[in-house]
Amino acid sequence: MVHQTSSLVFTVRRHPPELVAPAIPTPHEIKLLSDIDDQNGLRYHLPLVCFYRYQHSMAGKDPVEVIRQALAKTLVLYYPFAGRLRDGPNGKLWVDCTGEGVLFIEADADVTLDYYGDNFMPPFPCFDELLYNVPGSDGIINSPLLLIQVTRLKCGGFIFALRFNHTMCDGSGICQFLKAMSEIAQGAPNPSILPVWQRDILCARDPPRVTCIHHEYQQLPPDSRSIFIPHHRSFFFGPKEIASLHALLPRHLATKSTSFEVITACLWRCRTASLMWQNPNQEVRLLCIVNARFGNSCRSNSNPSLPNGFYGNAFVFPAAVTTVGKLLSHPLGYALELVRKAKSEANEEYVHSVTDLMAIKERPCFTMLGSFMVSDLTKSGCTDVNFGWGKASYSGVAKGGLGDFPGVSFYVPYTNSKGETGRVIPICLPEDAMKRFEKELDDTLKIKSNNAMLLSNL
Repeated sequence: MVHQTSSLVFTVRRHPPELVAPAIPTPHEIKLLSDIDDQNGLRYHLPLVCFYRYQHSMAGKDPVEVIRQALAKTLVLYYPFAGRLRDGPNGKLWVDCTGEGVLFIEADADVTLDYYGDNFMPPFPCFDELLYNVPGSDGIINSPLLLIQVTRLKCGGFIFALRFNHTMCDGSGICQFLKAMSEIAQGAPNPSILPVWQRDILCARDPPRVTCIHHEYQQLPPDSRSIFIPHHRSFFFGPKEIASLHALLPRHLATKSTSFEVITACLWRCRTASLMWQNPNQEVRLLCIVNARFGNSCRSNSNPSLPNGFYGNAFVFPAAVTTVGKLLSHPLGYALELVRKAKSEANEEYVHSVTDLMAIKERPCFTMLGSFMVSDLTKSGCTDVNFGWGKASYSGVAKGGLGDFPGVSFYVPYTNSKGETGRVIPICLPEDAMKRFEKELDDTLKIKSNNAMLLSNL
């Protein structure tokens, strides 16, 4: 279940970075970001990666050239990505649609895809070689908004890596852009979903009014257990693991809780235990990202009329709050009830209250002290990115964490080498805490597996 960090090394030969501009001239205009987009907690770049195997049907076609051309055509529709962010009044960000383009790197590696073995899980060896940080390119203001590297492999497969400025879009938004690229790469004149800007939908009301309690933005100083040098591992949760976690839950909770909620409750408890907080009264938070496109488990009342094709940041992260002592002394159902309650708060009014809070409080960052944030990417569409070489062997985040905050985990849809479908989840912890986390998780799953076996024999 656990993917150990690899020490494998290989060589990548990169061409000089280039700017890929829209294929034809695009409007030169100013576009404001929403008050969800430009909050301080999202002013980071987030890396994604996709691994593609060789396909006989694509013999003779160069993935670098196919993707470069598709990128230029896609930027005609998504032309804000070809611009640059500027500072506006009172710290507000806006996009200067200059048409300058996005950074693109052509590369070759002296390995085959088999080098990675049967299971593709982050962290990936030599990832800095697969997505080169071009000097001066990783700023938020006046810098390229996308960086793409396509690396050919000796086997005929390739690796597609991308870094995007999170203020421009969320996981669903960037996957919509990539799916549009992949459709155009396969010859479509236009993508099946056309992009919609309309960031004003998620801007503060006039006058702004905060109508909900937002524990996720309570300003507390970070400490050594919240900000640390991260050690990376990935964990796979398939049908067996999920069944094991359901086994000890009260029936009323087990039947009405989603797999996401149950896994989240488990990870929150194991992670909290691994960090060994000295004060049992220390507050800890679970920040649960709820996408306003899909709502709270597709609840219709959490969607503030977002049109199909909207690709901006469209989520909130209501917080479950408790103490270390309570979280660890109670059974899993206690954490699960807190997770479910936090998710249920994310209705349409909550979304508007967050936008108003951003305007009133000058876009604060989310709380880092004692926080664990989770984001479910299983509905983002990241597995639908097919440039003509079929679906990727892995498609998702390159690692856990967000910028300077390592306490973020993403749930990536995944099929392992045994054909089991589930989620792979990167976890970031200090190295000593990671060992404790693995033991906590293994012990939890063994306990629940044993109970599941007992129940099946009754």
